[in-house]
Amino acid sequence: MNLLTFNPFRTIGIPNIKYVKPEHMFEEREKISEADVCLFPENWQVNALVYGMKKNIYPSIQSIQMGFNKIEVTRALWSVCPEHVPQTMILGRNDDNINKVLSTLPFPFVAKEIRNSMGKGVFLIENHQQFTEYVENNPYLYVQEYLPIDRDLRVCFVGDEVISSYWRINERTDFKNNVAQGARISFDDIPEEANEVVTKVATALGVNHAGFDLVFVNDRIYILEFNILFGNQGFQQSGISVEKKVHEFLLKTYQNNTTESTQ
Repeated sequence: MNLLTFNPFRTIGIPNIKYVKPEHMFEEREKISEADVCLFPENWQVNALVYGMKKNIYPSIQSIQMGFNKIEVTRALWSVCPEHVPQTMILGRNDDNINKVLSTLPFPFVAKEIRNSMGKGVFLIENHQQFTEYVENNPYLYVQEYLPIDRDLRVCFVGDEVISSYWRINERTDFKNNVAQGARISFDDIPEEANEVVTKVATALGVNHAGFDLVFVNDRIYILEFNILFGNQGFQQSGISVEKKVHEFLLKTYQNNTTESTQ
């Protein structure tokens, strides 16, 4: 099977794989045409690869396009599991919508930039001044109810299965639970229900590569978001190779059917 990657850091260790820089995609059409699967394209490449060049891609087009920003993620989750989504408001920036947020959500609430990760661009809004500063710097308002938690659960779905789940425990005064922000990883007491919910949601959406972030409040599971390019700290501690899991899935899916229609 011929594989091609646009992101060599995400495919280290996968055998028989060629590399093309994303910006050289159209100059390297012959190399792309020879590939059975193109791995980890950027969002702007997807339409040309799938609809123009008729290529199989990994992650799936659903994973990439829905995972492009927090707005698309939330709308996708609303479509299949609204009961697992915190109260969220997605609005354009204008005075009416600013007032709508302030009249709907009590302080504190959470405001987010729509394209950011690793805990960056996430703000705990405790007063009008903080919200004003957020509004001035963001053309879209993405705000959620504040959930009182000291940890969240990262569930990693690769191919067609959950390959790892771990708690990210906040032992500081900051409300963020991201490992990049200093949270501690724990593999203890992972609730099987969380893995089942993620498997059901990922399958329903056609997502085959994502890290889902879940929290538990009053015995209820909430999915905050999912990220396609998720961190590997948890895998390093557990000894799991994401690249090996990806390769196994590609072999199972495409090796005996390389003429399969584009996924």
